[in-house]
Parts: sequence; C-alpha cells; structure tokens
Amino acid sequence: MNKCLPESRKPLYILLISVHGLIRGHDLELGRDADTGGQTKYVVELARALGERAEVAKVVLLTRRVIDNQVSPDYAEALEALSEKADIVRIECGEQKYLRKEMLWDSLENFSDTALAYLKSQGRIPDVIHSHYADAGYVGSRLSHQLGVPLVHTSHSLGRNKYQQLLASGIKRSEIETSYNITRRIEAEETTLGVAERVITSTQQEIEQQYGLYDFYQPERMRVIPPGTDLEKFFPPQKDEKDSDIAIELKRFLNQPNKPIILAISRPDPKKNIVLLIEAYAESPRLQQAANLVIVIGNRDDIQDMENIPRKMLNEILLAIDKYDLYGKVAYPKHHKSDEVATFYRLAATSGGVFINPALTEPFGLTLIEAAACGLPIVATEDGGPIDIIRNCQNGHLINPLDKAAIADKLLYVLTDKNEWIHLAKNGIQGVRRHYSWQAHVGKYLEVIYPLVEKTEPISRMDLHRRPGVFRDRAIFTSLDLNLIGNRASLSKFLPIMQAHRKAIIFGIATGRRLGDALAALRLHNIPTPDVLVTGQGTEIHYAPNLTEDAVWARHINHLWNPHAVRDILKDIPGLKVQPKKQQSDFKISYYIDPRVTDVHTIRQMLLRNEQAVNVIFSFGQFLDILPVRASKGLALRWCAEQLGFPLKNTLVAGVTGADADMLRGNTLGVVVDNRHQEELSDLTNIDKIYFAKEHHAAGILEAIEHYKFFTGEKRISAS
Repeated sequence: MNKCLPESRKPLYILLISVHGLIRGHDLELGRDADTGGQTKYVVELARALGERAEVAKVVLLTRRVIDNQVSPDYAEALEALSEKADIVRIECGEQKYLRKEMLWDSLENFSDTALAYLKSQGRIPDVIHSHYADAGYVGSRLSHQLGVPLVHTSHSLGRNKYQQLLASGIKRSEIETSYNITRRIEAEETTLGVAERVITSTQQEIEQQYGLYDFYQPERMRVIPPGTDLEKFFPPQKDEKDSDIAIELKRFLNQPNKPIILAISRPDPKKNIVLLIEAYAESPRLQQAANLVIVIGNRDDIQDMENIPRKMLNEILLAIDKYDLYGKVAYPKHHKSDEVATFYRLAATSGGVFINPALTEPFGLTLIEAAACGLPIVATEDGGPIDIIRNCQNGHLINPLDKAAIADKLLYVLTDKNEWIHLAKNGIQGVRRHYSWQAHVGKYLEVIYPLVEKTEPISRMDLHRRPGVFRDRAIFTSLDLNLIGNRASLSKFLPIMQAHRKAIIFGIATGRRLGDALAALRLHNIPTPDVLVTGQGTEIHYAPNLTEDAVWARHINHLWNPHAVRDILKDIPGLKVQPKKQQSDFKISYYIDPRVTDVHTIRQMLLRNEQAVNVIFSFGQFLDILPVRASKGLALRWCAEQLGFPLKNTLVAGVTGADADMLRGNTLGVVVDNRHQEELSDLTNIDKIYFAKEHHAAGILEAIEHYKFFTGEKRISAS
C-alpha cells in the first residue's frame, strides 16, 4: 500500500537512466535480442511503480531515441507517459538507427551532454540519479559530478563475469575486445563503482562473488533489494486448473495424473542438476508413490538440432528416465507459452505438490518467488538467492543439491505432512507480497534513496587504487585431495589469504573428481567455488561465478578420441577393474589398477600398439584414468592461461600425485606438497622451478608462497 508522506519530506524527483535496448511502456519486446531482456522490463516497471508513490513527485526514465524503419516507430517518440507522474524520455545518442549496446560507447558523451541540457531545461534538477548497466553508469557518473546529485547504480550484469562467459563460449580474447569492447565496459564499471553512493543488487552473493572482483568494490555502499514480481501474473489458484491445456498435455505422460506434482522449471543447463533430481526420485519408491515428477526445460522441436550442451543434457534426462523405467511417472513437455509458466505453478499447487530448484549454484532464483506467489511450497539448493528467499518467506526447505537421499526426504516431508504444506504455502504467498512484490521493492528502494537526498547517512570514502589493466595476471592452481583437503587447520590459514588476494590472482582447483563430486567436497570443507574448476583429470573446465562450462575445450579434446576402442582393448587386462559409472565420463575412462599385477607402462604400450592416441594417468597408487590425448590437468591449465590471459611464469602450481606432473613441469612455479604418494613425482626432483615442500596439505602451498615470494613479485627462479 502507498504510505502517506511525512510533512517534513519533499516528494522526490528520480531520474532513471537506461541507455540501450528497446524501451517502451507497453508490449515490451523481451527476448528480441540480447539487449532487450530483463533490464528493460525492470526499469519500466520500476518507473511505473515509483510513480504510484506519494513520496515521489516525478520519475523520468531516460533512454536512447531510435529512428529506424527496422523497429517500431514507438522508439522514435521523444516523450511517452507511463502514468501521471512517470515518463519515458528519449534523447539522441549518436546514430539514429538501432545499434547493439557494444556499438554505443563512442556516443555516450553525446548522450550525456544532451541529457544535461534536457535536465537543466526542466526547471528542477533530479534529487537522485539511478543508472542501469555500465553504459548508463558512465553517463550517470558524469551527470552526478556536473549536477552535484547522488548516483545510485544497478549493474544487472558485470563485465568481469561476462568476460569469463564469453571465453567459455569459445570466443578469443581479441574478438571479445573487438565485438564487446569489454575493457571499456569494465573501466566504466570501475568508474561508476567509485562514484556511486549506493549500488543496488539482488542478492548478498552478488555483492561478494561478483562485485568483489572490482578494484572499487565498496561493500558498505551496497544494498540488497530483490526485484519485484508481477503479482497480477503469479497468484494462487482461483479455479480448478485440472482442465487447463497444460493439465491435458501432462496427462499424455502420466498414468496417475491426479497425484501431487513435484515441479522443476529451468533452462537445459547441466548446472541446473535435473539429472540428479531424476535419480533422487527414481531411487525413492516412497517418493514415486507419493507424487509425479514434472520437468519443464524450455521449448524444443528436434533435440538433434539443439546446441551441444542443451542437447547433451536433454539426452541425459531421457536416458535417466529410461534407465529407471520412470515412464508414466515423469512428464517432460516439449512446448509451452511464456504465459503458461504460471499455470504450471498453479496446477502443482492445486495438486498439493511442491516446487524444487536443485541447481548446483543459483545466484537469485526468480522461479522460487514465482512459485511461492502461486501458493506452492519450495525446496531449493542451499546456495545464493534461495537462502535469502526461504529466510524471508519461511516457505520451504534448503537442500544439499548433491545429496539425493536428503532431496527425496525433504520432498516427502512437504508432500506428506498436510499441515506443513498449508503452513508453507500460506507463508509463501504472504512472504512474496511482503518482500518481493513491486510495492515491497519500491518501499525498500525509497528507504535507501531518502538518506542520500537528505544527507542523513554519511558516505565513507575509501582509499581506492586501480590495478594496471583490467584483468588479473597471476594465478594459483592446486589439486584437491591431499593438498587442500586433509588438514582443516592449514586450510583455515590458506583460505583467508586467497580471499585477501582475490582481486590480484586467479584461483584454480584441478582435480580428478567429477564436477558434482568436486563440488560436494568443496561444500563439505567450506572452500569457496574457485575462479576456475578443472575436473575429471582435466577433461572439464568451469568458470566462476556460475560454473560456466568451457564448451570449446570439450570440442577441442574430442580429437582422435575413441572410448569404445579403449574399453575393448583393456577389457581383459589382469589387474584392472572398472571404477563405478559415476566416476566415468564422456572423456574419462577410469579403472582401479593393481601395480603388482600390471604396470602403467604396459598399458600405455598396449594402447599405442592399437593406435590409440591417449593420455594414461596413474595417481594415488591405485587409480588409472584414460583421457583424450589433448586432455590432462596440465593441458587444461595452459588452455586457461591462454583464455584468461595469465602468464605461466606468474602461476604457482601445487600438486601431490602423478596426475599433477604435467601441471608442475614447464614455466610454472611448481610445488610438490609433502605426501605419501610423492614417489609418483620423483622424476621431478632435479627440475628447476619445482619446489618440494616440507609441509603437508595447504601448509605446503603456504610454504611455497613464501619460498617464491609470490605476492611480493620477487619470485625465485630455481628451487634450492
């Protein structure tokens, strides 16, 4: 509800700036291109919601005017009224035709000068400027200085993270600069963070993991205000949803369609962890008896025509359903309209079901809020946004996304305890209205804005310094078992040092474990997700903060790889035993080996004689992994160095077993951490730049950091 304005307060004039994209007050072309997404919807809805408040006298959303017969003439209108107190104002920004945001950098001074002239012509200067995205931040910083008005900023996405995602997609650094002007974007973000008196984010995790990489990171200036949810679209069931088109579609899949629904909605991304959810459901007969599982993972026509990663994930989903013979219990519809998403939630709520988000990592979790608004209890990953949502709404339970038994138990608890279900559903509906509605959003927003305008909240000034360049130029890579893991006391000393230097270095972990197993180990030992996570002995590379997979690396290592031939050649070798399926992957064939019966050299020679170009990795005295010839921890490290731009001579590498040997060789600063498997690395003892530590576990890495004077730049060239 709109609050009455205290007599002592003057209604605010708020200027919102969002330069790029196609912005109008009706029929937003969401998804038309990369520039017409969530940000355009957010700024329009924010302007409209602020215009309804008594505390606000005027809202102007300033954007770029576009005159182009390829887009609607709406975008050429200089003025569009959103409400009595809120307007969209469009001004010139270089070329008149519609351009993607990366092409606008040279025109931002033009936009800024025109904006200043417009504001001075209005008779009243804004009380506060709120910029959205890096380009508007650049403009807002200039206007803030020129007008003496406080700047508030929302990034929506950040250049340093975007850079990692682009690299993971296979785009070369030179092409990223040419196509995305990434350096200019990051410089603009740094400038904005230095000027902005408040930065508004969606989650606390965003503050710590994304903004924390910036030189002008000032967490005391940052405030978490989750975005508003459209409660006119997402609301509890008001009629029987069992006759809806969605319900009819689901009946094609389900033998008992009237059972409660366990609903999962996500894009087809391995990080969403849907295959493990299916396994958790399949391995719990009680859960299968209690409910159906409905998986909504975007729209598709022919899976074979999809991009590699979503195609692979969908194939894994179908194979899992087939493996456990879940036909008649699991629905996976091919198509739905965007406005039918709310129907899925309401149908699940009507059935007495539950919504689950089992993602490995979840920065925000908008689907959780939408589900809650529709009266559906939630079970969600204990990471990022879901922690905040469940704490605020008290409408569900957090789960370890890698613990199948715990996932099944929590789902069963919600489904079978009807009093608990009613309690959680009611809490969710009320909690969303209290914390995640647009009314709640603008209420918290104004609580942040007013102290800046009234100067009742002092703004601290930190002594901030920029690093040369915009990307980190040194790195620490370490293996996991017997290195980071194994001694909590030394780990507790190591992790704060990594945190203190997170802006200066890239921190990577390289392990033989599969991704899920590695993440479980990191979670168990409270090790933050590193900047780079190399798993499967170097066959998979993922980048922080969202575990973005390097898909190009997967294509690269597929060269000459013939896993069927390898398995056939080694199937009858004495002393070899195939490891469990969960340890295998598309690019890693894993065995237990008894060195008393057969030796690694014999295995290598046998594969070579049969014309198999592969890497044979022996580690921990008992594990044998066969990888593509282009894959290993060392090759993955060098790929990352090339992709991320850190030189090997500035890279400290810590290893413990034979699997780490090629990481340690070459131009890196190597350290072999003392351990019982050191003999596997004995041939490295006479190589310069490989230091054999006297300490075990993370203490050995700390010993090497001191030996190489790693953080002072006085690295020793040879180990004594």
